[in-house]
Order: sequence, then C-alpha cells, then structure tokens
Amino acid sequence: MDESKRRFMQSAAAAAAFGAIPHSGAQTPLRESAQRATAGSGVQRLTLNVNARPYVLDLEARVTLLDALREYIGLTGTKKGCDRGQCGACTVLVNGRRINSCLTLAVAHEGDEVVTIEGLARAGKLHPVQAAFVEHDGFQCGYCTPGQICSAVGLLAEAQAEKITLTDDEIRERMSGNLCRCGAYPNIVAAVKKAAGEA
Repeated sequence: MDESKRRFMQSAAAAAAFGAIPHSGAQTPLRESAQRATAGSGVQRLTLNVNARPYVLDLEARVTLLDALREYIGLTGTKKGCDRGQCGACTVLVNGRRINSCLTLAVAHEGDEVVTIEGLARAGKLHPVQAAFVEHDGFQCGYCTPGQICSAVGLLAEAQAEKITLTDDEIRERMSGNLCRCGAYPNIVAAVKKAAGEA
C-alpha cells in the first residue's frame, strides 16, 4: 500500500471514530440558547398550560410547541420523529384535539390546555387507552407509542362527539397519521377498540 493510500485510510478511520463520539458542543439545547439570547432578539414571555400546570417561558417566536415541551419544560415523552408532521410521534392534545406539535409554534398556544402523554394518567391510574395499549401489547420499540396513545385519546373523543361506531377499518383510517415503523398496527387497533368499548 503506498503512502497516500495509507494516509487516506488513516484519516477516514479517524473521521469515522470522531463522528461516533458525542460532541458536547455540536448540539446546544434550545434552553441554553434562550438563556444566552438578549431581550431585544425576539424573545417573548408566555405561559403554556401543560398537563394542568402553568409554565412561564421566555421563547423566541420560532420555537415549536414540540421543542418547548421537550427542551424548555423537560417533558420528553412527546417524541421528535420526522419533525415534518408526517409520522405523528409528536402528537399531543390541545384543547382536547390532537395535533402534531412539530408543526405549530408554542406562542400560538398561550392560554390553551395542552395535554402530553405524561398528563393522561390520573392519581397514579393509567388512562384507559394507556391500559389498553399495555394489555394488547400495542407497542414494540415504544418510540411512536406516546403519539399513538395521544392520537387514540383524541380519536375516542371525536368518535363520541360524532356518534360513530369504531370498526377496525374506521380506527385504521383515523389513526393513519400515526406511523409505527415496527408494524404493531394489529395490536394498536385492538387496543383502541378495547378502550373504545370502555369509553
């Protein structure tokens, strides 16, 4: 092997090794960015009501509800999947309606009631949808599960308001905005159907 090939192989190996090590300065949490921001740089104070608790935050107008929940409030149950509203992993309930929190700005929800996966259980008892997901193994890796559960809670409220019967096909259609890359769909449908029967 000539010297130029050897140098290339060594530098490629070093780059791969360096890329595998987490670099603390590469990704600065939004919270730290906000703390460094000055008052004149578009930061505004707002109150978000999340899981029946008010949070007073200083946010830039461009911060999404998803990032406010995860990076500022510390509620990491809501997941960041595609960050484009295509996978549903970030689904939360706002005033009882399910939304993709990655597609909406936090400042747009001041005064709204936001419920995340952490806020569904009451007095140490799982929400019926959460219990049904556990009973029917409605998850595999679990990454999409918080969004699936929040979406299912919203679906049940919609079905009750619209007075519709939830068949398997109806559940699949209404849950189609939430993707499960593990393919646990039959169990998810069974869990939603069980919760619907108890609602």
